[in-house]
Amino acid sequence: MGISERPWYIDEPAAQIIRRIFALCLAGKGPTQIARQLEKEKILTPTAYFHSIGRKTSNPVPANIYGWCESTVEHILENQQYTGCTVNGKSTTVSYKVHKVIENPKEEYQIIPNTQEAIIDENVWLRVQELRKNKRRPTKTNRKSLFSGLVFCADCKSKLHFCAAKSLKRNQEFFRCANYKDGRGSCTIHFIRDVVLEMIVKEAVAGLADFVRCYESVFLYMQKQKCGEFQKKRQQELKLSMENSRKRIADLDKLFSRIYEDNVIGKLSDERYARMAAEYESEQRELLEKVKEEEQQLSEMEQKSVDMRLLLQGLREFTDMNELTPTIVNKLIRRIEVHNPEKKHARKSVKVDIYFTAVGLVSLPDEQEIRKMMEQMRSASQIPKQLTA
Repeated sequence: MGISERPWYIDEPAAQIIRRIFALCLAGKGPTQIARQLEKEKILTPTAYFHSIGRKTSNPVPANIYGWCESTVEHILENQQYTGCTVNGKSTTVSYKVHKVIENPKEEYQIIPNTQEAIIDENVWLRVQELRKNKRRPTKTNRKSLFSGLVFCADCKSKLHFCAAKSLKRNQEFFRCANYKDGRGSCTIHFIRDVVLEMIVKEAVAGLADFVRCYESVFLYMQKQKCGEFQKKRQQELKLSMENSRKRIADLDKLFSRIYEDNVIGKLSDERYARMAAEYESEQRELLEKVKEEEQQLSEMEQKSVDMRLLLQGLREFTDMNELTPTIVNKLIRRIEVHNPEKKHARKSVKVDIYFTAVGLVSLPDEQEIRKMMEQMRSASQIPKQLTA
């Protein structure tokens, strides 16, 4: 299905299975569930498929040619090269004499984009990586909510567990804070029924979809105004900080070598050497951790434009279907936070914060605000005059 050292030859039947696996993950299924689904559909495992087309493999034909492994599915979902890039530097050897292979951390991979035809859209691959960070375990009844893995407590930030039982009807299934523990935990209940949450989310998605359908240019302008200049400045700050940290890390390596040599030839006492070495190592550890955190922040900021394309795609799909599906939910929503119920006018109400992909919390403008923004856009020559009519 592909070799990183040279452009891939896309085997279309195999590529269709890859796309199917990503679609199932985007629909909310985990690797184990996907493996079972593929076996149920009698899809040949990679080894069995290679043998069927006469391609040599190091593994023999399995006894169950449809018996997919969870690890195989995980490997496929993690393979970034399906997006059309080449990933180098995954591993190295101890030295030219010692050929033991050492796996490099993902941060050290060399990624070269657009080196071959893509099988999976980059937006989809990135969203799948995000989804896989949140485990979605089915209940004992094997029922699962559309929002499993996406719902969190607004106060303690832990997950809200989806609760379903044979004794509960569909409209009685609910979410509850994981730290509540029947009143014995460290948090309050933060209870919301699944059907109520679905109604709230559908209303929010429908409102955003309608707004984007009518005023997409205004929506994009809003987001640019919201974080454009700040994000650009922050990206520059992060890059400069990382560059300075890496220079200091390299300098510390040289200093360490120097004091080691001074200690060996007797210029530096063992006691002073040990103290200086400990200080250098401590500073270097802190800098390495800082660079790692800043790389993560920079990666998340650079992903925003990719996420925006996925958000717009999901909103268009919702407009066409007018219903929430696992795939649409996973494209549109990054996180849902549920507040503790409040009693107002003898009735309880629950505030729900919906964080959309790429844009987070959204507050839609009224007609007066829309007109004001369109005037700003026209004066900045960002849209043609006729669009403001």
